[in-house]
Amino acid sequence: MLIRAENKTGLDLRAFLDIYEEGIRENAAEFYPDEPAEEAVRREEESFSAFLDEFFAKPGNTYWILEEDGAWVSALRLSRVEPGFYYLEALETRPDYRRKGCAARLIRAVTAELEKQGPVRICDCVSKRNTASVRTHERCGFRIVSGEGFDYLSGTVNDRTYGMEYVTGAEKTRRGRTAPGAETGGLTS
Repeated sequence: MLIRAENKTGLDLRAFLDIYEEGIRENAAEFYPDEPAEEAVRREEESFSAFLDEFFAKPGNTYWILEEDGAWVSALRLSRVEPGFYYLEALETRPDYRRKGCAARLIRAVTAELEKQGPVRICDCVSKRNTASVRTHERCGFRIVSGEGFDYLSGTVNDRTYGMEYVTGAEKTRRGRTAPGAETGGLTS
């Protein structure tokens, strides 16, 4: 089942945090190195929860969650850049559900939902080292459009990531094979 969360009250916070547990533990070790591990995790979870308040305060921002057999197994974050144009981040699958196609099912379900509203463009930055994620994105219709990822929220370029893009409908026809700004990671002069 596909779950769309537009605010924190739409989340089972514990099930949601469990999806991101691996990243939370990594961040806890990095940001709270002098704290005991469990205290560092608790603090990072509180920080992530506070981030959610800020994220959901922006119009059009959503989290999408894939639920299978009663468990929340995969999630992603979409920020609306402008109508029909989204920036995807934080695609994650619980470790015990990886290599089962959950992330691909989630991406396909989300793009199908968005396409019901009209033409869609979704950009994402994917680590060049994360070949599994690159392949998953490509299987779902994304393509690499830049050797540097462009973060549409911070306006920064990252040479450790690929700029990836999903385009559909009239948006695809209008843009042709290469999206404007793709060669520069979205930067235009």
